[in-house]
Amino acid sequence: MKKIVTIGGGTGSFTLLSGLKKYPIDLSAIVSMADDGGSTGVLRDELGVLPPGDVRQCLVALSDSSQMLRTLMNYRFEEGGLSGHSFGNLFLSALEKMTGSFSEGVEEAAKILNVKGEVIPVTHIDTKLFLQLKNGKLLVGENEINHNFEIQQCGIQKIYLSPKAKANPKAIEKIRSADLIVMGPGNHYCSILPNLLVSGIAEALRTSKAKVVYNCNLVNKKGQTDGFSLDDYVDAIEQYIGKGRVDFVTYNIGKPSKMLLKKYAQESEIVPFEKDARKKRHYRIIQSDFLSTEKVSFSRGDKIAKTRSLLRHDTEKIGKVLMMLLELAEYENILNDIV
Repeated sequence: MKKIVTIGGGTGSFTLLSGLKKYPIDLSAIVSMADDGGSTGVLRDELGVLPPGDVRQCLVALSDSSQMLRTLMNYRFEEGGLSGHSFGNLFLSALEKMTGSFSEGVEEAAKILNVKGEVIPVTHIDTKLFLQLKNGKLLVGENEINHNFEIQQCGIQKIYLSPKAKANPKAIEKIRSADLIVMGPGNHYCSILPNLLVSGIAEALRTSKAKVVYNCNLVNKKGQTDGFSLDDYVDAIEQYIGKGRVDFVTYNIGKPSKMLLKKYAQESEIVPFEKDARKKRHYRIIQSDFLSTEKVSFSRGDKIAKTRSLLRHDTEKIGKVLMMLLELAEYENILNDIV
């Protein structure tokens, strides 16, 4: 059975895994442990637990349990002392306390939710993301970074995790044995890079024999990745995993509705791609309509709903393309024999 490993966090991983879980593959999701916003941030501060939010989304995406149970995991309380908390975050934090280990708690949750595949925290270390701007300002935590809109204007001096985080051995094992590794979509600084900053992950990606796919974001984030092109995203990722390591990039050519275009004209921009911007690329670009047409809505209890994107990848479309790429080498070998 072919092995696919996804690396990321948040809604991007949820979308990706939702599209892949129906295929007969060995699927593993490596998840960022840098989240400290919303319900997750409160639980980290008050209970001293590792961040459950991104892991919860991955578990729900891969769950083959009833619709009611999956809905329950994402349910957010809208009033009282639990306002803003999702049931799933509380559930995972309780399991961590009961088992004494976040990873063991995740494994127990996977059994209860009948998860297809594995959800793997990228590290067991309670770490925080830091980003220092060139003007000297230090942004502490994913939540503060996510709400800062002067990153691109000031420039980045350094981005790092503190305390330093060592990779979960299971994450390294999965990367090394993978046939296909998929990164993105997701927030560049808060969902993708935190995984690559964990000691051991970038090295494992450099030495793995797997093909690497980057799912390019649909839009840039205002104040953070303004002006980023598809090539800029790849360059930024390869600063960590090595130049030439990305093999394929998926890029959306679908057009959002006029209403969404108007909204994003004020808050962000569609990621540009110019075919002739570079004479030669070491990666192959798959252009297609990957845009979801489903309406996105948020619970009134979601305290950070305003930061969430209304544009999403279509789970089925992205899943089909990734499965095609998984088999592409074999197809090309067959075609080479046709004369």
